[in-house]
Amino acid sequence: MSLPSHFEPGHEPPHRPRDGALFFLARGLDLVIEERDGAVVIPTGASFPTLMADAHFLGVLDATTDCYAVSLPPDHPLPAPLKVVAARTLFKRVDEARFAVVGRALAIAEWDLMHRFCGRCGHATQLVPGERARRCPVDHTPFYPRIAPAIIVLITRGDQMLLARNATFPEPMYSTLAGFVDAGESLEETVRREVKEEVGLELRDVRYFGSQPWPYGRSLMVGFTAEYAGGEIAVDGKEIAEARWFSVDDLPRIPPPISIARHLIDSFIARVKATR
Repeated sequence: MSLPSHFEPGHEPPHRPRDGALFFLARGLDLVIEERDGAVVIPTGASFPTLMADAHFLGVLDATTDCYAVSLPPDHPLPAPLKVVAARTLFKRVDEARFAVVGRALAIAEWDLMHRFCGRCGHATQLVPGERARRCPVDHTPFYPRIAPAIIVLITRGDQMLLARNATFPEPMYSTLAGFVDAGESLEETVRREVKEEVGLELRDVRYFGSQPWPYGRSLMVGFTAEYAGGEIAVDGKEIAEARWFSVDDLPRIPPPISIARHLIDSFIARVKATR
């Protein structure tokens, strides 16, 4: 049985050839891949020699394989059998370490593309040696990769948990509640506001659980647990189509193990079963 892959992040490119490095070519939230006998293969630098100079070093996979990210120009030809796919579709097809690198690559490629010019004066920006940043040489405005913080919370009531079905889910899956942090809010305030807006419930004992980067929405998901304090479920009908209390023995379809939503759910299940 092989050991899980490990990724060591970095931003200073090593002084070694890039031909054998993995090249994560992004176009928005899509990625260039090859499929071999149903398996996903990330192309190497040898396939894209003209893009090597503009690629950003991401880090090293399994101590031996360098990883780079670059935006795929709209008019750049793709040699067969490479193709562009929605990156989110890869989470069931690649290991967790590679999936995380894909997300990092999308975020870095977009940052580099969106900040080629200064937002204040319009002058072309320059890469800053030694850090992940672009800077305007005229007014010295720095531009760093940006993320959007979001909360995700599992609400419990005794041995039950509240799970909801998002109105935009393409499949009938139930998950925990989540939402983006507003300017001026603490994370705990966001938890209470989002829950009140989406399902109409009051909370108590809001506690930090853990976090997970999620560049597929360019977010940092900050996980919490909370206990039900009052109110009747009243879904907003916009983001949430349905919300219900579920026991640990009668669960609907829930998110895959790679997600922090599933970590929250699994942790609660283990805690309940340990008390029986």
